[in-house]
Amino acid sequence: MDALELLDLIQKGESSVVQFKVRINDAYKIGTEMVAFSNTKGGLIIIGVDDKSGDINGLSFEEIAETNQLLANAASDNVKPQIFIETETVEVENKNVIVASIAEGMSKPHTDNKGIIWLKNGSDKRKVVAREEMARLLQNSGNLFADETLVNGTTVNDIDEDFFQEFVLAKTKKSIEEIGQSTSTVLSNLGMIKEGKLSLGGLLLFGKNPQQFRPNFTVQCVSFVGNDISSKEYRDKEEPITGNLKELYEKTLSFITRNLKKVQIKEGFNSQSKLEIPIETIEELLVNALIHRDYFILSSIKIFIFDNRIEITSPGRLPNTLTIDNIKIGTSISRNPILFTNARYILPFVGVGSGIPRAIENSPDLELINDTERELFISVIKRPE
Repeated sequence: MDALELLDLIQKGESSVVQFKVRINDAYKIGTEMVAFSNTKGGLIIIGVDDKSGDINGLSFEEIAETNQLLANAASDNVKPQIFIETETVEVENKNVIVASIAEGMSKPHTDNKGIIWLKNGSDKRKVVAREEMARLLQNSGNLFADETLVNGTTVNDIDEDFFQEFVLAKTKKSIEEIGQSTSTVLSNLGMIKEGKLSLGGLLLFGKNPQQFRPNFTVQCVSFVGNDISSKEYRDKEEPITGNLKELYEKTLSFITRNLKKVQIKEGFNSQSKLEIPIETIEELLVNALIHRDYFILSSIKIFIFDNRIEITSPGRLPNTLTIDNIKIGTSISRNPILFTNARYILPFVGVGSGIPRAIENSPDLELINDTERELFISVIKRPE
C-alpha cells in the first residue's frame, strides 16, 4: 500500500473493514479485534492513527519492532484457531504507520483465548451469543451444513412414502422392495435420518408438510401494479406457498407464468405463443433459490413481479469465496449437500454450476445482486417494454 492509498483510507474514517489504533500494548485486546475481522469479512488495523481525530501520530523505530511482535503474538496466541496476518510499514507525512491485514477466516468461528466469539458491528465489534449465528459461522467454514441438521419432533412417518419411493426408483433404477431395505435404512444411507429424526434435507425433499416444523421455509409471491414495492395495488397475490421442494417449485412456477404476458411468435391467429421471458431463465433461477438458499436464516424466498421486472430474493449471501463474477462462469459451492446431491431426481437441476450461465445465456440482461449487508441474493429479470 502506498502513502496516497493510506491517506485516502484514513480520510474516509473507520468502518467495518478499517480500524485505527494510536498504539497497541495489549495482546488480548488486539486479538479480539482480529477475531472479529476473521469472523466477518476481514479488514485492516492501522496503527499510528488516532481513532478519534484521524490524526497521524506515527511510530518510532522501536515501536515498530515492538508492535509487529505484539501483533504476531496476538494472532498466534489470542486467536483460536490461530491466524496468519500480513503487516507493512507505510511512511505518510514523514511518519511511519503499520498496516496489519487480517483475511476473512476459513475456519470460522474463530474465538479469543477465553473462548469468546466476536463479530464486526460497523466500526465496532460485538460478542456472538445466539446459536443461529454460531451455526452460520460454522457453515461458512464448511464445518456445518443446514440440511444435515436434525429436525426435532420428526420421524420417518413424516415422509411422503409414495413420493420417496418414486425418488428411489429414479435414483437407483430399483424399487425399495428390490433393494431389500426399509424406508428408514434407505433414508439413513442417504443422510436423511439419524437417531429417528429426519434431517432438514430429508424433510424439505420428501416431507408431507415441512412447514409444520419449519414454518418460515415458504415462498411468498406478489404481482404488483407499477414498479415499486411500496405500491398498495397488486394484480395477484398468494398465501405463502407451502410443501416440499417439488411442490414449492411447481406452485411458484405456476404463479410466475400466469402473471407474465404471452408473445405471439409468428403472424396468424393460430400461431404459437411464448412467454415474454424465457421459461428456462425462470426455471434455473427458481431452482437455484430453492437449492442454494441459506436454511440457517429463518425466512422465506420472495418472488415480486413488477411491470418492468421480476425479482427473486433468496435468503443468504453467496457462500465462502463465491462472487457474482465466478458464478457467471459456472463456479459452484454446495451450501446444502443433501439437497445438491438429490434434487436432480425431482427437479430440473443438473448440479454442475451451469444454471446461472444458462440463465444469462437466455436472458443477457439478467442482474445478479449479492447483498452482503442484508444477507440476500437477488436475481432481477428485466421484462420487455
